[in-house]
Amino acid sequence: MEEAAVAELAALLAAPAARAGAAEAALALSGSAEGRRLLLEGRHGVLEALLELATKPWPPAVNPALSCLVNLSSEPAAREPLLAALPALLGLLPAGPACGALANVCREPGAAQRVLRGLEESGPGLASLLEALGEPRPPPELGSLLCNLSQVPEGRRGILDRSRRSVQRLLPHTQLGAPIDLRRGAVGALRNCCFQHEDHEWLLGEEVDVLPFLLLPLAGPEEFPEDEMERLPVDLQYLPADKKREEDPEIRKMLLESIMLLSATPAGRRRLRAAGTFLVLRELHRWEPEPRVLGACENLIQVGPGGPPIPWPQPQPDPLAPFSGPDPLAPIPKLIPWPQPQPDPLAPSHP
Repeated sequence: MEEAAVAELAALLAAPAARAGAAEAALALSGSAEGRRLLLEGRHGVLEALLELATKPWPPAVNPALSCLVNLSSEPAAREPLLAALPALLGLLPAGPACGALANVCREPGAAQRVLRGLEESGPGLASLLEALGEPRPPPELGSLLCNLSQVPEGRRGILDRSRRSVQRLLPHTQLGAPIDLRRGAVGALRNCCFQHEDHEWLLGEEVDVLPFLLLPLAGPEEFPEDEMERLPVDLQYLPADKKREEDPEIRKMLLESIMLLSATPAGRRRLRAAGTFLVLRELHRWEPEPRVLGACENLIQVGPGGPPIPWPQPQPDPLAPFSGPDPLAPIPKLIPWPQPQPDPLAPSHP
């Protein structure tokens, strides 16, 4: 009975008069694991019909079809069919649902590389996505896509392209005020880029000056003695009494891990010390309520003034493989893909 209903749905998706309603029904069905399994049954052709609707000028059906594709893209079975339709999906960028679907697809490094190749073949590569960060309201899903693309070296090189000032476009979206999904993705991408140790001096130098962007979300309203205040970057001096720290524990942890990675070179350690980084960490340690973030803070404090040097780990092809330093209490962070969203039967999983 269920298979007959899905076959009927596939037929309705191809019928001009019924497309919009059928796409809404498919979106509702995609909110459950069983519904996604049925929709992805290859012999019914539902995924192909949804791709057709999402990429053609049928306005009433486009949004529900795209939202359904985002939900379906969270399933491994959808990866290859969606990658086969990559040119059509890339043509929809930087729209939010297209970013969301591709972010799910390229959680695996091989898929991320295929998406990056597709971007290069279709135009200026990552440039169009990074330029979209400069729009007044960039889609929150764009952060997740950039984060997942940055798990592979080609993606990190694109974001760190000095000629395009690409990474500078990412930095404002690491701060409170940006939508939380965009913020998470931007911080995750920046964190992954910190694995490129040959770029640390540039990232910490005047042209990018990444450190204040990493420290400001970790800073609170605490007052410092004048001699300590003068050591801090200007953006962290004399913060208002209502200054709030980053509210999301996972983002705070990724910010700390980014600083940890930047501390792996002698020049990076000197820059961190000169900028009063450990004054901010001291106050964060007193405030931090989350044990896992507190642990990351303690790990970083260990490599502060007087701490042991950290040999640089070579990134592995598998972003899930951990990197370990010489001290088990001070592990080096690993490259991360962004977690899959949970589908919502009533709305796109990437609003």
